[in-house]
Amino acid sequence: MTTETQQTHRIGSLRVRTVASGGTAATTFVLVHGIGMSHRYLERLHHALTAHGRVISVDLPGFGGLPKPGHDVDVAEMADALGAVLDEIATGPVVLVGQSMGTQWVVELAARRPDLPLAVMLIGPVADERRRTVLQQAWLLALDTVREPPGANALVFGDYLRCGPFWYLTQLGHLLDYRIEDRIGQLNVPVLIMRGSRDPIASLSWCRHLRAAARTAELVEIPGRAHNAQHTAPGAVASAIEHFCSAHLAAGVRDGDAG
Repeated sequence: MTTETQQTHRIGSLRVRTVASGGTAATTFVLVHGIGMSHRYLERLHHALTAHGRVISVDLPGFGGLPKPGHDVDVAEMADALGAVLDEIATGPVVLVGQSMGTQWVVELAARRPDLPLAVMLIGPVADERRRTVLQQAWLLALDTVREPPGANALVFGDYLRCGPFWYLTQLGHLLDYRIEDRIGQLNVPVLIMRGSRDPIASLSWCRHLRAAARTAELVEIPGRAHNAQHTAPGAVASAIEHFCSAHLAAGVRDGDAG
């Protein structure tokens, strides 16, 4: 059985939680949840990836029952807090994996800290540039809800309750403002974009647009899945991540030569 350790980190006035498994394997995967969520809906992917390396799932400030910050925290500050935690636990270069709004936080971190990522994985990236209003996002979320299995919806809405409406809506404003399509082109590492084939939030045309905007990127669809493919098809998502890493990361880096 894989040993799992949980820590809470203080970064200034912010609290960040990490859940780590897999010991000192060559590759470290860092999993970052989306808006309103926590590491709980990444658990299946977390465990699937332990076959391929060390895995660290993250709860960012105000999410997963962590204290709400006393000030607004934008995408850049969230990314900086995540980077500081990874420095604190001495991960070295990592594979960043974000889902939904987590894709914004990991792209921003990769742009601000080019020393940190080996590669960036984006699962259901947001927000489609043609659908950046609250009403449009609410409709897409409702549509996705009817395409997800009951267990996935139970996790999502349970975490939404823990997050609370104020912090959710505060972060929603940043989600709608953040231009991931501009920042992704600044990344110097390979990018894998993934979506469920039935995902109404991260459309195929939008993901193709992000692929074209990146310097080096591939696009993978998970058949029959909606926005939470990392929960409903963790094996397929983990396999896509591992295949991409095997194809794009230098053997020396994967053997730990990069520190």
